[in-house]
Amino acid sequence: MTIAAQQGSPQFPQAASAVAASDQTTMDSAIAELQAQKDAWVATSVPERIALIDRMISDVAAIAPRWVDACLRAKEIAPGTPGVGEEWSTGPYLMLKQLRQFRTALDDIRTRGVPRIPGPIKTRPDGQVTAQVFPQTTYDKLFFGGLTAEVWMEPGVTRADLPQTQAVVYANKNHPGKVALVLGAGNVSSIGPLDALYKLFVEDQVVLFKTNPVNAYLGPLILEAFHTLIDQNVLRAVYGGASEGAYLCTHPGIDEIHITGSDKTFDAIVWGPGAEGAARKATGQPLLNKRITGELGNVSPVIVVPGPWSASDLAYQAEHIASMLTNNAGFNCNATRVIVQHEGWGQREALLAGVRKVLGGVPTRAAYYPGASDRYAAFKEAHPEARQFGAASGSQLPWMLIEGVTPDQQDDIVFTTEAFCGLFAETALPAASVPEYIERAVAFANDNIWGSLNVTLLVHPKSLSDPAIAAAVEQAVANLRFGTVAVNYWAGVGFALGMTTWGAFPGHPLSDIRSGTGVVHNALMFDRPQKAVMRGPWRAMPVPPWFVTRGRAGREVFRRLAYFEASPSAGKAPGIALAALRG
Repeated sequence: MTIAAQQGSPQFPQAASAVAASDQTTMDSAIAELQAQKDAWVATSVPERIALIDRMISDVAAIAPRWVDACLRAKEIAPGTPGVGEEWSTGPYLMLKQLRQFRTALDDIRTRGVPRIPGPIKTRPDGQVTAQVFPQTTYDKLFFGGLTAEVWMEPGVTRADLPQTQAVVYANKNHPGKVALVLGAGNVSSIGPLDALYKLFVEDQVVLFKTNPVNAYLGPLILEAFHTLIDQNVLRAVYGGASEGAYLCTHPGIDEIHITGSDKTFDAIVWGPGAEGAARKATGQPLLNKRITGELGNVSPVIVVPGPWSASDLAYQAEHIASMLTNNAGFNCNATRVIVQHEGWGQREALLAGVRKVLGGVPTRAAYYPGASDRYAAFKEAHPEARQFGAASGSQLPWMLIEGVTPDQQDDIVFTTEAFCGLFAETALPAASVPEYIERAVAFANDNIWGSLNVTLLVHPKSLSDPAIAAAVEQAVANLRFGTVAVNYWAGVGFALGMTTWGAFPGHPLSDIRSGTGVVHNALMFDRPQKAVMRGPWRAMPVPPWFVTRGRAGREVFRRLAYFEASPSAGKAPGIALAALRG
């Protein structure tokens, strides 16, 4: 397969599943039950929805340990390793936090018509409106010290009409009900359920949720945690792979579709598979005319801005960058894939040496996601000079870093193809000054790296004391065409905040869908968002518990945070803070 043919996110091989696929009779029955209830769901009052969420919070908390244990077994994660904290953080914690955020939003809708925006609303010099959405609570300030986030609206939205772009489905209940098909992701346990919640509580649609074969083992637990929605006949779950998905997508009882996965799968749904699908795409004749949204992956860049970094700065940011890759064994669409540096920065090699040191100390992980070995081999074949850390053993693959990739080689696999395994690359751009480098790095990320999901910039505070560099960074934040832009904090954390939007930068046509279309999470229910912008401290204190070097802290902090979100209490905060400090 040529590099051009691989471009984009992977075409994942069919995963084996221990859970039997649902037959067509079962799927037909589930759709019929949802169709019968879709208008009743639209008519369900806000207080009734709040009561449903209250029950779900209790039910998710009750099954949380079993949820995590199931993921640990499936992903071959050993007790006491950083992966334990990852599963608490990306499973029960995220689910409980999002449920609580939706509950708060619904309570605001009940009392004041729209969700309350917790921070300032501003209008940029170019007229674009921004709303600070995080931190939402005092506890957010405590647990995410120094991290803030905004949602930037599409051009044309004014400060005066911003409230009219929130919770639109709640302002006018004359719309008909719909049945949405949610095609679940297999890598992160909360993605599919979170997508289902978004359809239900933000878009007012009942949901048929098809589990992904990779993590279909979670199906019974999800049904248990969400039994209140099942009892209301507004949620059903079915099992199966590509053939069952194809049947459901074309089913007349499915009104809309949401997918988290590959652009290849998205294209197969919209245009059809194989040569016939390619011909339809070439002539602009989609096979499917239903509304479809999707989050479809990314070759995620990290732009390193040169500055006066100390030895401890280099060590911290090396851990930061390595953690962006190693989280979930590299099976994340928001994982670092390309480190962009200034060719002439004197500390370029020192930063790479730090990254190599961290990777050398991180145990290898099971490559549990289908096709990982083949994708890894393709990158290794294209770049035999790549450095590897650890040894292949059984299901485990070494970490891989491909240094010094020529930026002029625009069709290089590292720029065009999402690896979706434990590897990333580094490239360097020439520039006569730091502001010029920043401008070139933005253009390179926008135009030469595939996708538009998320991008991270790392810039030292002393660099920002230079007005020219500070202005270049602010212009970079504005000009980067990514759904989430983060300064000094991994943009992938935007997936976890819940208050921000998560999805591609808007505007991709169906014929070139890239990272997708539409957003999820978005607890304040903005109808016309453009992107999320996060800003973090240069060096967070304590070190964030999701850093790969913070295994003990991650396990304890995220377990405690999950139960905090289930039942917030000031008495629980000291224990969380102490666990974070223990490391």
